[in-house]
Amino acid sequence: MRAAVLLLLGLLTPVAARAGDPASPDPVRRGEYVFDAAGCLGCHTNEKGGGAPLAGGRPLKTPFGTFYSPNITPDPVHGIGRWTDADFARALRSGHGREGEPLFPAFPYTSYTRMSDRDVADLKAYLSSRPASPAANRPHDLSAPFGWRFLLPVWQTLYLEEGPLKDDPARPAEWNRGRYLVEALGHCGECHSPRGWMGGVDSARALAGNPQGPEGDKVPNLRPGPKGLADWSQGDVEAALEMGMLPDGDFVGGSMAEVVRNSTSKLTPADRRAIAVYLKSLPSVP
Repeated sequence: MRAAVLLLLGLLTPVAARAGDPASPDPVRRGEYVFDAAGCLGCHTNEKGGGAPLAGGRPLKTPFGTFYSPNITPDPVHGIGRWTDADFARALRSGHGREGEPLFPAFPYTSYTRMSDRDVADLKAYLSSRPASPAANRPHDLSAPFGWRFLLPVWQTLYLEEGPLKDDPARPAEWNRGRYLVEALGHCGECHSPRGWMGGVDSARALAGNPQGPEGDKVPNLRPGPKGLADWSQGDVEAALEMGMLPDGDFVGGSMAEVVRNSTSKLTPADRRAIAVYLKSLPSVP
C-alpha cells in the first residue's frame, strides 16, 4: 500500500528540476549541483522581502540577535565579484573574509571547511556565472558580546577544525558519500544539533536535535533513537528528502520544506540514498 502511495505522489507532486550534474566535467554545471546540495539559495535570498536571488539580506533570528545574509552575486562592490578563488576558499575553509576579517559562524564554515577542493572551486565557478546584483549588505543586529568581531578568533579556536573531510577506509563508498553530504555540503548539524552558550555545536550530541533552532523553531533529532528516526525506514528518509513526505503521510513544513524544495529534492536518488544510509547507521543519542 505504501509503495502505491509513494508512486502516486511521485506522479502528482512536482519534483524540482535538477540542472546541475555532479558528474559533469563543466565546473559551472557541476558547481550548480554543489550549490543546490549546500543550500545556498535559501539563506542568501530574501525571498519574502522581494530580494534578487543570492543578493542577501535575509534575516536569521537567533538567541544572539539577528544575522543578515550577505550578497554573494558577482557584483564587484557589494558581492563577491572581486574575490579570487583563494579568497573564496579561505572563507569556506577558515572563516575569514576577503580582507582577512573573521566571519560570524551564522555562515556555516565549520561545516563547509570539510568540503573537497574541487567542490569549493566548482561552487565559486557557478556563483561567478550568476547575474550580479548591486544590493548593499545589511549589518547584523547582535547583542553584546556576540557582535564583537574581535572575539571571533577565540571562538574559531574552540569550534573550528579546518580541512577537508577524509573518507573512512573501513566504510563503503556510499556511507562516506552520505557522511560528506550530511556533515559538509548539507551542513545538517548546524540546525539539527544543540549549541552551547557560546553558540558552538555540542559535538557529543551532533544531529540529536535542537530545542532552540533558527527562528526559535524546535529542530528534530536525526539519529535513529526513540526520539529520532528509530521508526523510519531507509525509504522513509529518502521520501522525506525527495518530496518532504513523513512516514505518517504528513509533510514537512517551515524551514525544512524550504530545504526540500531548494536542496534535497534536487539531489540524485543515489545521493539521497547515501544520506539515508549514513543517518540510519548512527548511534542513538538521548
